[in-house]
Amino acid sequence: MKYLKAESSIAIALIILALGFTFEHAAVEHGGATLWGLLLVILAAIIAVAFRIAHHAEVLALRFGEPYGTLILTLAAVSVEVVILVVLLQGEPNPTLARDTVFAAVMFDINGILGLAAIVGGLKHGSTKYNVDSANSFIAMLLVAIGIGMFIPDFVPETQWRIYSVFSVGVMAIMYLAFLRLQTVEHRRFFEYTDITDEEAHDLAHSPSAQHVAVMLGAIVLVGLLSEVLSVLLDAGLSGSGLPKSIPAVLVALISASPEILTALRAAQKDRMQTTVNIALGASLATVLLTLPVIETIALLNGERIEMALTPVQAGMLLLTFLTVMNNLHNGETNAIEGISHFALFAAFIALVMMGLI
Repeated sequence: MKYLKAESSIAIALIILALGFTFEHAAVEHGGATLWGLLLVILAAIIAVAFRIAHHAEVLALRFGEPYGTLILTLAAVSVEVVILVVLLQGEPNPTLARDTVFAAVMFDINGILGLAAIVGGLKHGSTKYNVDSANSFIAMLLVAIGIGMFIPDFVPETQWRIYSVFSVGVMAIMYLAFLRLQTVEHRRFFEYTDITDEEAHDLAHSPSAQHVAVMLGAIVLVGLLSEVLSVLLDAGLSGSGLPKSIPAVLVALISASPEILTALRAAQKDRMQTTVNIALGASLATVLLTLPVIETIALLNGERIEMALTPVQAGMLLLTFLTVMNNLHNGETNAIEGISHFALFAAFIALVMMGLI
């Protein structure tokens, strides 16, 4: 009974899924409050399921320790992001959705998560320490991955986009596999700082790891089904509304980042900035190296080019973000002032979204 109670949000999401499939067409026809009300209910259900996915990932993370722990957390979050993104791409044509989602995810992960965590950790502990080698490794890979996947495509002519897409899919797959190997074997110490032992207070029954994996996979499938309804409602709600076209991308990034934000903040409160750095930069890297190849592969199979080149505003925001993170994460310590600088960039991102400039 305790286990069933703990998974009540998934049970409720299943009920909401049934209601969504039943009433989505009626909501689209009525529009207005009916449409947006059902959309918000579906969105809340997806976020609730995402939190359960993160919970099971966190249990596994605590059992396996660093760096496997945050690797599991980031892969779980990116899986949710990819599933929702793929489903939304099946709706109304939106060639910039993938680009905007990856960009928004980087803004949430680096400026949002890292900024908030540095503020929380700094106010409570002063300067919080982490392994500077991990930050340098993440940033080096991120710069190259975003350059290959989102800067260079702006200069690739229409006639040759397939060739470059095949190249980018291959090189990103190699980069991720190589980084995965180095993170967990040869350079594992880069991503560790202290030997933390946590009680699994949220898993008192000490249930089998296989059970957590099974629930995670089932919940990810549930997210995909809920996203089908969300896609229909979003297309109808945004059509002719004048709302920013990047809203779907921001929602996908928000769903993916929400559980990570809480995990990173808890780690910062416990003076575990290494975990926060691993989550923030690791999630960004996983988003770029896993999401882009999946989307590019879909584009190749469909024969329709997806716009991955950054806009000038997006490129400027990324440039500021990387200059800030390289300046802040260079000495193995972070503080509230550095956190505020990142959070100011995150606020600028939200303002630009609301103005329709991103």
